[in-house]
Amino acid sequence: MNIQLIQGQFSSKDAIDLITKMIHVKIQFHENAINNLDNEEDVKMREKRIKQLQKDLFETRKYIEQKAGIININAEIEI
Repeated sequence: MNIQLIQGQFSSKDAIDLITKMIHVKIQFHENAINNLDNEEDVKMREKRIKQLQKDLFETRKYIEQKAGIININAEIEI
């Protein structure tokens, strides 16, 4: 099963806004899970994932800011 989450063309500003909000939701998901975990190994894994998401967001924002014009975004969830 696939869900077409995003498919379209966006201004650089809108693309950054959309991607930032999506990544922040995922970071918040991991932060909430950390608050409910006792297992140190799971906490470390989620903290590592949060740092990777933050790095990915930084690099994505930098990439989009360097491009002028319209940004194509295509995001699909595969289950």
